Amino acid sequence: MIGARRAETCAVPKPKPMPENDAARAFDPSAKTREPQYQECLDAVEARGFERMGLRSSQSWHDDPKHLLFRLSRYKFVAKMLSGSSHVLEVGCGDAFGTRIVQQEVGKLTATDFDALFVEDVKSRMVDRWRFDAFTHDLLAGPIPGSYDGVFALDVLEHIAAADELTFLRNAFAPLSAHGVGIIGMPSLESQVHASPTSKAGHVNCKTLPDLKATMKQFFHTVFMFSMNDEVVHTGYHRMAHYLFAVGANRK
Repeated sequence: MIGARRAETCAVPKPKPMPENDAARAFDPSAKTREPQYQECLDAVEARGFERMGLRSSQSWHDDPKHLLFRLSRYKFVAKMLSGSSHVLEVGCGDAFGTRIVQQEVGKLTATDFDALFVEDVKSRMVDRWRFDAFTHDLLAGPIPGSYDGVFALDVLEHIAAADELTFLRNAFAPLSAHGVGIIGMPSLESQVHASPTSKAGHVNCKTLPDLKATMKQFFHTVFMFSMNDEVVHTGYHRMAHYLFAVGANRK
């Protein structure tokens, strides 16, 4: 999640506890499911509690549940494009709720965001099975050290002013190996007539498919373009697409 700079030190609000009667039902060790194969669900809750959504995913699930599906579908596309990669970097991870989907397909994943509040939220929800490195970094200030064979940013570039986009992309792809893959996902310019007021407030740099491809061609010899409507990725008429993917290979 990239936008206006926020304070580097902040505290994530603690989730409210469940009502006592709900908590008692959820963690009652004597409770049994009607079908025994589902008993593992109760066992998991007793062992480690409930998984918790992140700051943004929780709000999406409350306000517009289907939008959470759309966002997770974008992570699924990235996961399949980067499947088998050794070490992948997510730029602008926000609450990183979908990051596990990519993590499931790669050897190692690292995530970063410029907003310390979101990074703190990510760390507060870590569990051992899905632990990954997450840290605060502003890509406009400089590149990230290290080497990665995959770099991706979803719903980020549209928040970067046009005057800063080349700096942002140059720094984002700087640690990408020579044969690595870079992926940018963003809402199309044509979709903005249907965007919510909240989305429009942060979207300062949406692009058409040809414009996004031209931008990515400054960093990659080969760029594959895909369109997306809701959760469906396709290669159909791009002017009717709500969302765009650019997959870059063979770095310049």
